[in-house]
Amino acid sequence: MAPLVQKFMEQEDFETRVCVTAQHREMLDQVLSFFELSPHYDLDLMKSGQSLHALTARIIKGMKPVLEDFKPDYVFVHGDTTTTMVVALAAFYSGAKVCHIEAGLRTFRKRNPFPEEMNRSIVGRITDYHFAPTTKAKENLLLENIVEDDISVTGNTVIDALYYSVDKLKNDTYSDSEIDKLKKQIDFSDRILLVTGHRRENHGQGFINICNALKQIAEENPDVRIVYPVHLNPKVQKPVFELLQSVENIDLIDPLGYPAFVWLMEKSYLIITDSGGIQEEAPSLGKPVLVMRETTERPEAVDAGTVILVGTNQEKIVRETTMLLNDKKHYDQMTKLHNPYGDGKACERILQTVRNL
Repeated sequence: MAPLVQKFMEQEDFETRVCVTAQHREMLDQVLSFFELSPHYDLDLMKSGQSLHALTARIIKGMKPVLEDFKPDYVFVHGDTTTTMVVALAAFYSGAKVCHIEAGLRTFRKRNPFPEEMNRSIVGRITDYHFAPTTKAKENLLLENIVEDDISVTGNTVIDALYYSVDKLKNDTYSDSEIDKLKKQIDFSDRILLVTGHRRENHGQGFINICNALKQIAEENPDVRIVYPVHLNPKVQKPVFELLQSVENIDLIDPLGYPAFVWLMEKSYLIITDSGGIQEEAPSLGKPVLVMRETTERPEAVDAGTVILVGTNQEKIVRETTMLLNDKKHYDQMTKLHNPYGDGKACERILQTVRNL
């Protein structure tokens, strides 16, 4: 949302306010700093170990006075988090028009991913104006009987954010302590395989399979370095550290802030992940992606050939990684394919659409 906020803040004919729930406090603060944004309302709702039930209740109660104070005509929400779903509902209760950024992503399997698929489906029923990143996302909305005039295909603002970030990171005056630490911590003379994993549906045997695959890849390719910023969830940390901590060419590091992660993506040879957003960002940087999920709400990347679904199948993860490491033609083909998620101008298209409402 950051580049969209910046775009609206530049306009004299819009009065724009930013509200954060702080569902993820540490991640939020470093992003706000990087994009030079200061929220007007900060609900500060993060609690250790809070349930989805408690978080949902706290967000909807916290949003009521914000909406009563500012009385917005439009409320913009992004993606598929619990914050997105609950704020959309609160905005509907207040009488504001709901604008959904990154609308129309679907797996059509309500528990995969959980709770994101249900979150975005609920938001889709509440939303007044849908800003879909791709024509496929628009088609999903039309299948749900959304009025076509209420849908705009804009590309995804995450690509706008990525391009802004890459430009800022290249500026000689910019410094980041996490990036400085990475430069000292990791041997970048090796080819870097960047790994992220956190999905609830992969907890348990799924993560054991993933870790065994990473261990096999590392042992069979001593000239490769696997860098894994490990999610703080104990259900992720336990198998990861038990199975991978002793492997010489695997670096298990702390979770990274957004700027440092973008920098590390650029330095990587390929990316293995179960994340949604990385499936969009990495192809813009020319990085092949292996997705450790059985389904994806971003099938455009699979169709375009910029990502490959490998699930949590150890044999498939190892096979596809080995092919990208050893088959230069296959690797080069993936790096040069067109990114279907946008050209970095999504925010401008959204602005113009809202101006014409």
